[in-house]
Amino acid sequence: MSLFSRYRAFFLFFLLLPLTGCLFRTRVVERPVSTMPLKATDQAALLAYINSQGAKIQSMQATVDIDTSVGGEKKGRITDYQQIRGYVLVRKPEMLRMIGLLPIVRTRAFDMVSDGHDFKLSIPPKNRFVIGRNDIETHNTQQPLENLRPQIIYDSLLLQPIDPQNEIAVLENDTEKVSDAKGHWFEQADYVIDVVRKRGAGWFLSRKIIFSRTDLLPDRQLAYDDKGDVTTETLYRNYKDYAGQNFPSVVEIKRPEEEYKITLSIVKLTLNEPLPDDKFVLQQPAGAEVVRLDGPQSSSTARPQMQAVN
Repeated sequence: MSLFSRYRAFFLFFLLLPLTGCLFRTRVVERPVSTMPLKATDQAALLAYINSQGAKIQSMQATVDIDTSVGGEKKGRITDYQQIRGYVLVRKPEMLRMIGLLPIVRTRAFDMVSDGHDFKLSIPPKNRFVIGRNDIETHNTQQPLENLRPQIIYDSLLLQPIDPQNEIAVLENDTEKVSDAKGHWFEQADYVIDVVRKRGAGWFLSRKIIFSRTDLLPDRQLAYDDKGDVTTETLYRNYKDYAGQNFPSVVEIKRPEEEYKITLSIVKLTLNEPLPDDKFVLQQPAGAEVVRLDGPQSSSTARPQMQAVN
């Protein structure tokens, strides 16, 4: 057979291929897509929202219900703890206090205060007083809640503005999986603001703020470490109007590495009311065992060196 004949036979084979049903099979690919009406905006508007939130909320006082879960794939099980009532106080630039009450008796289960750099934690049922720094992490796999730092709560509750000196923000069009009231999952378009931060001589992905296209409000925030791993995932749900300010009534904070989740459901919220310094002072109880997370543990008679928060 000549070269021309071989090429002609080859060409005729592919020409006749679609007509030969036994040589192929067509499958339908299902991709459930949201039918909700979607809103459109641009990068400038989304960045303006993030930065304006930082300016509008200077303080907050919240009564919350606290739900906590520990565990996941690594542990092979999940433990859900009984819901407790609590209070959260926040004052910019970095002050936070969080109090949890024991069920029924409503005495304090814990009392935690932070000035952004140092924190103190009182645990009356265990007669323990913990002192540490927000920037020094512990990795206790047996007691993952001991890895919790107040700064994680602070950064999850309040969107931090973009720092023009050290951060670059870009817009990304993406999709996310959402479910309806019947539990059916489908894809829905969203907007993502990727925030890249300068650290030392390099640039690293710092966080992602995901905006829902149904209302153009943040519904999720992801925080990353320098290795590109997610350290904190925060979900924002059920926005409500609090004195003219849109704020989520449910804030769910997940720490995938330590495998714990804390959900704050707001019962009452007051924004931008004065919070004096004494609201952020936590004294060491007499006789409490003092534990220093950034150094050797102290005896029960030791006195903490950290000054009262001002």
